[in-house]
Order: sequence, then C-alpha cells, then structure tokens
Amino acid sequence: MAIALKISPALDKRLTALAKKTHRSKSYFAREALEKYIEDLEDYYLAMAVKENPGKIYTSEEVRKMCGLDD
Repeated sequence: MAIALKISPALDKRLTALAKKTHRSKSYFAREALEKYIEDLEDYYLAMAVKENPGKIYTSEEVRKMCGLDD
C-alpha cells in the first residue's frame, strides 16, 4: 500500500542525507519510523489499559503451585 506524506523541507533534507549516507531509500526510513512509532503507541495503550484494570495479582507461591513447581 502506498501513502503520501508531507514533510518540512528541513526534515526532507535530513532524510535525503541519511538515505544517501546509508544507501537506503527515503521510503525505507519513513516505513521504519512509522513502524516504531506505531509499536510505541500500541505499547503505551496496552500499558494504560493494564493500569486502569490490573486484574489479579498472584504471589510467587501461587504461581509455583499453578505451574506444579511446589515441592
């Protein structure tokens, strides 16, 4: 899927320089940056959901018993 982005001339200059220096395309860096940003947002919203509804907290004894590790 193709998308179009409008970026500032300053950012375009930086992106072009990085692409030339690394022999990668500007699209490569835009895609990598977008993937990282989306992953960070997903992690943030997951953390907020857990914070709002933490669920049950188990002790180490309970976990050992559930896993059959209780001696």
